[in-house]
Amino acid sequence: MQEKEELILILDFYGQYNQLIARRVRECNVYCELVRYDISADEIKRRGAKGVIFTGGPASVYADGAPKCDPKIFELGIPVLGICYGMQMMTQTLGGEVKRADKREYGETEVALESSVLFDGFGDKNVCLMSHTDFVGDLPDGFRTIARTPSCPNAAIENAEKKFYGIQFHPEVNNTVNGTAIIDNFVKKVCGCSGLWKMSAFAKETVKALREKIGDGKALCALSGGVDSSVAAALLNEAIGENLTCIFVDHGLLRKNEGDEVEEIFGKRFKSKFIRVDAEERFLSKLAGVEDPEKKRKIIGEEFINVFEEEAKKIGSVDYLVQGTIYPDVVESGKGNGATIKSHHNVGGLPDHVDFREIVEPLRDLFKDEVRAVGRELGIPDKLVDRQPFPGPGLAIRVIGEVTKDKLDMLRDADLIFREELERDGVNREANQYFAALTNVRSVGVMGDYRTYDYMIALRCVTTVDFMTATFTRVPYDTLERVSARIVNEVKHVNRVVYDITGKPPATIEYE
Repeated sequence: MQEKEELILILDFYGQYNQLIARRVRECNVYCELVRYDISADEIKRRGAKGVIFTGGPASVYADGAPKCDPKIFELGIPVLGICYGMQMMTQTLGGEVKRADKREYGETEVALESSVLFDGFGDKNVCLMSHTDFVGDLPDGFRTIARTPSCPNAAIENAEKKFYGIQFHPEVNNTVNGTAIIDNFVKKVCGCSGLWKMSAFAKETVKALREKIGDGKALCALSGGVDSSVAAALLNEAIGENLTCIFVDHGLLRKNEGDEVEEIFGKRFKSKFIRVDAEERFLSKLAGVEDPEKKRKIIGEEFINVFEEEAKKIGSVDYLVQGTIYPDVVESGKGNGATIKSHHNVGGLPDHVDFREIVEPLRDLFKDEVRAVGRELGIPDKLVDRQPFPGPGLAIRVIGEVTKDKLDMLRDADLIFREELERDGVNREANQYFAALTNVRSVGVMGDYRTYDYMIALRCVTTVDFMTATFTRVPYDTLERVSARIVNEVKHVNRVVYDITGKPPATIEYE
């Protein structure tokens, strides 16, 4: 089954959970793409979409400038599902009424359900995540109510004849019981998708698209040795083989022994060319005196590009730069009208001009676990696919404040101790990312009979599925005690260790 026959288009109205909708559709083994809300009905028809989903969004549909879809979408004869703002926008477009609620609904809410194909297999009640201040009042012609709460008389609506559905709650989040089942019912029972698409299809189609796009051109891959850039490199290796050159920039911001490990793995595995560039002194000189995290990210991003351009000139006539950007990077760096949380060196940290025809990001719409699945489909060993995530700016964003070689060496030693002890106790099997950070805090301590005034190390260990949200991992106290004792005894100029128990949100996983 080709993915074109399974295509669901998700129209993005800038809601915070939009990519999670795409994730849930893919979990139903149906291919989907997230596109701008203003895509034309003609384009949707040309692409052969079997259904359309309108996402949530922060706007009020009756406000000036509120984003609206092409109204001709409702004339295409294909199913439509509106979620939260998407439901309200559909209602208003088709002649219904949307108004301000007297009582807002936020959080998990019990919803009373009526018979509908969306709720096949459910009981008459379901706990759902509500997050809205507006609600649907009068329904458009042909619609009926299929779910309600005491505060929301139209928590879900349908026009079964035209296959138009709207739900005020968010089925894409884990807080909604049976949420994925609602989406599964829509894409399969309403849209008629077979559910045969798999991540192997993504890998196959992506390799094909890359081969067609690049042709006989040459590409340079920004290879960090992390999961994302490794999978991106593997896709390009399949697509263009010897026309790919992987550049590994050893910027001096790596974990202990990591540069040698990356060279050992990639210098021998890939058929494509592998070049290791020693750029430690260059990066550290650029970062000297810089404390602002956004400036650090942008300096690193720009210097990466400068190194790649220089290496490309040595190779001669390189058309494309390949990066392992994934969707959480895009979201945090600001997407569309979304807020910028922090600029990722491979997204918001890029300079305005780069000396390549185009930047290629084959993983841009995937979450971390989906990237790992693609890696397995491509035959990358589990040891590499399951490698700890490591940010492109490296330890520069785990050293709070100014970055120096001495601070990096302290952090490398502390980080290695933390990782060794978690792996020794098997905690790494339940954690998805764990590392040490060197804070910019110094405090008084005592070692023997002497007063010390040294740095504080913060330990971070989180459990997550998609890296969009995360909770701190419940590391056993005995493990933490041993880590702390080793760090203050083995790492010079550190006299205090703390464990971070903040989730995401409100924190991000990295410190800067």
